Amino acid sequence: MVPHKTPRGAAALSHLKVFEGVPPPYDKVNRVVCPQALRVLNLRGGRRFTRVGRLSHEVGWKYQDTIKALEEKRKVRAAAFFERKKAATALRRQALENSRKEFTTPLLDRAGF
Repeated sequence: MVPHKTPRGAAALSHLKVFEGVPPPYDKVNRVVCPQALRVLNLRGGRRFTRVGRLSHEVGWKYQDTIKALEEKRKVRAAAFFERKKAATALRRQALENSRKEFTTPLLDRAGF
């Protein structure tokens, strides 16, 4: 619990940002993992846990299905982006190998380039 009636608690709550899903300014940012927050590292086996979405839904949050549908769409778009990125990386690698073959001279080989 945060002491929301004290100035310190009010300041702490004013810094809190909570979103449903991934909002537009953050959907293009790389996602990182915070190891200190991983359930696998912090909970012993057999311990009970819950997820915030499920808990919110049980107390009256109405948008769990909407967020699930949006998350599925995001995953499809992310998979398509990853496939395009893999294809572009493969093309770049192939072009680099082709250019090395084309522009290699015996002098460059001896120099280590």
